[in-house]
Amino acid sequence: MAFEGLSEKLQGVFGKLKGKGVLTESDIDNAMREVKLALLEADVNFKVVKQFVNSVKEKSMGQDILASLTPGQQVIKIVKDELVELMGGTNSKLTYSPRGFTVLLMAGLQGTGKTTTCGKLANYLKKNGKKPMMAACDVYRPAAIDQLEIVGKAVDIPVFTMRDCNKPEVIAEKAMKEAEYKGYDVLIVDTSGRLHIDDDLMDELVRIKKAIKPHEILLVVDAMTGQDAVNAAEGFNEKLGVDGIIMTKMDGDTRGGAALSAKTVTGKPIKFIGMGEKFDALEPFHPERMASRILGMGDMMSLIEKAQENFDDAKAAELEKKIKKNEFTLEDFLDQIGQIKKMGGLAKIMDMMPGMNNKAMKDVNLDNSEKEFMQMEAIIQSMTKEERRKPEILNASRRKRISAGCGQPVSKINNLIKRYEDARKMMKQFTNAPKFKKNKFFKGF
Repeated sequence: MAFEGLSEKLQGVFGKLKGKGVLTESDIDNAMREVKLALLEADVNFKVVKQFVNSVKEKSMGQDILASLTPGQQVIKIVKDELVELMGGTNSKLTYSPRGFTVLLMAGLQGTGKTTTCGKLANYLKKNGKKPMMAACDVYRPAAIDQLEIVGKAVDIPVFTMRDCNKPEVIAEKAMKEAEYKGYDVLIVDTSGRLHIDDDLMDELVRIKKAIKPHEILLVVDAMTGQDAVNAAEGFNEKLGVDGIIMTKMDGDTRGGAALSAKTVTGKPIKFIGMGEKFDALEPFHPERMASRILGMGDMMSLIEKAQENFDDAKAAELEKKIKKNEFTLEDFLDQIGQIKKMGGLAKIMDMMPGMNNKAMKDVNLDNSEKEFMQMEAIIQSMTKEERRKPEILNASRRKRISAGCGQPVSKINNLIKRYEDARKMMKQFTNAPKFKKNKFFKGF
């Protein structure tokens, strides 16, 4: 989980401040010392840490404490505001051409996940009303063109190729003409990478840039390489000039130092983050939402957006009627499990919930929870239609038959029925609560 270690340490620091009615300079100094250590351990650039801590301390000591907040809460607010600024202030969106056809040039070192990210970005754009095409301009890496074609098929996006040409700038130029002629409105150009920044790589990228004049140059970097990712971003920006960063493998980087350092060091915003291997696991980067997650305040906006993306309004209305009539079945329960899986699984949902920090979740094994979801699916799918719709008929002999069919012990089936009953009661309470009735997101929960 991104920022896991930093989040836990910062929440521990501010937990000590919350209970104090008055904060002394010594309290602030001690807290900032711990914050500094936490940021350095998270692999944040040293100069960035120094600047951040000094700014927070100065504002904490000189700030008039708001009447509605305790001093500790005020310091936390200052830290959150500074974290937001550190990561870019606001969500930086893609720039599209005013004439309707946009070219995005993707650059990066080998191993950052650039080709897969092209597919993820194309998939994201398609979901948001665009008609993208991809161009295979990596003419050096073995099977690079094949990989992009496989990615294109997976997300149902066309890929322009010229296998007999070894000049990427020529391929990019012809791809641009082809895409515009066929009515596509975005061209994503995949380029070759190197193990490190060198003159050959930069000369090639500069030639492509000159040939197609991209509206945005997006640099793909691997979050798990920490400050090496930031240094690479700085090098690319100096020699090529980039417009934004896409940070991959954020779900696997527990430190998060690259994300916190990138904007300050390079001057360029993070526009997207990769949060998984699936093609829908590319998210716009929102500094304010990420700062809230780091400080254990949750990210309800992202959670609601994910739910609205995956939840069917007609199904929600139908489910609400069923719950009110006490007709919520195991089939409906299975559908709800599917909705959670579509939203990224229990771990990602918990990461967005306020107060769900590491301390609160220490006794919850999220990996086991995901496995349990799969077991529940297997159990329910081993039932007859009648059993799914009328769980009350599940006597001992039926449960034994289901157990043999799904390979799970009877105790697991008993546990599932109990969870189903609990879920039915909880959903009935939610749908009857006035504040939930007005929000379509909560109708199915």
